[in-house]
Amino acid sequence: MEKNNDYEDEEMTVELELDDGTIVNCAIVTILTVESKDYIALLPIKEEGSDEEGEVWFYRYQENPDDPNAEPELEYIEEDEEYEKVADAFDEYLDNCEFDELIDE
Repeated sequence: MEKNNDYEDEEMTVELELDDGTIVNCAIVTILTVESKDYIALLPIKEEGSDEEGEVWFYRYQENPDDPNAEPELEYIEEDEEYEKVADAFDEYLDNCEFDELIDE
């Protein structure tokens, strides 16, 4: 199997269907685990390839353990408290990324 060196530079994306039927292409920022649940952080992408005002969306993320080839399920987070915990974990993730970048330089 030949390794594609360009793969690391490519953004992983997902198409997300909103309640009104609109399809939004989003870059996958990361998957976080908060209190034993997985969450995905998505960054909506405009047609030109840039993000929409830098707003990140959070959803519950669940893979099917019985079928690794099945599409993962994304579930809207309705509780404000749960959303805040995920947002705090994402902020911590960003802080760690910035710290790692400083160390690498």
